[in-house]
Amino acid sequence: MKLSILIPVYNERQTVGEAVRRARGVDLPVEREIIIVDDGSTDGTGEVVDQLADSTVRVLHQSKNIGKGAAIRRAIEASTGDWIIVYDADLEYDPRDWPALLRPALEGVASVVYGSRFTGERRNMLFWHWVGNRFLSLVTNVLYNTTLSDMETCSKLIEGDLARSLHLTANRFDIEPEVTAKILRLGYRIYEVPIRYTGREATEGKKISWRDGIPALLRLIGVRFVPKGSIVR
Repeated sequence: MKLSILIPVYNERQTVGEAVRRARGVDLPVEREIIIVDDGSTDGTGEVVDQLADSTVRVLHQSKNIGKGAAIRRAIEASTGDWIIVYDADLEYDPRDWPALLRPALEGVASVVYGSRFTGERRNMLFWHWVGNRFLSLVTNVLYNTTLSDMETCSKLIEGDLARSLHLTANRFDIEPEVTAKILRLGYRIYEVPIRYTGREATEGKKISWRDGIPALLRLIGVRFVPKGSIVR
């Protein structure tokens, strides 16, 4: 069994090396491949990630900055693992939680496992970020008849063949609701486990903002009413 660790990165020169070190160092019950997609960074990140490439780390470059969603889509296409997980290079998430996400997957309990930031240890986020996350999770639950606590989590473990079969189109942060909505629309039930979370704020380099909530909401609503046949390739 193999886990594909997908690292989309844009202007994270200061943290990407440590992120890869942590991804390499965590003890996992499966093999791993690490796929880094540099999304047109302008701060020297591209040169840093090129130096990290080896037999287990592949580096891909986007010629210009398109967005996190585009980088994730390219990484999914390049993946070969039985499972995939997205790992942001900003150190907000902790790879030591991956064995907990893998456990229900390897036991055959779930095809999709999310790490919830609201049921485990965390550095508390700002109030309005919390409100936005809770609102989008509520909308997801209403539209798709589920009870997710953290739809917007980046820590999504998905069966590789399922991830590669999804017809994903989002280029920016609305990739998160698109993945969740399409998985739920196909009838999968998502398993959640608590994870640790050390969220950054804008002054620390966080890129997502309240403005990204509107495309996320529209994506959730849009996927709910498209034919199921258009959700997969």
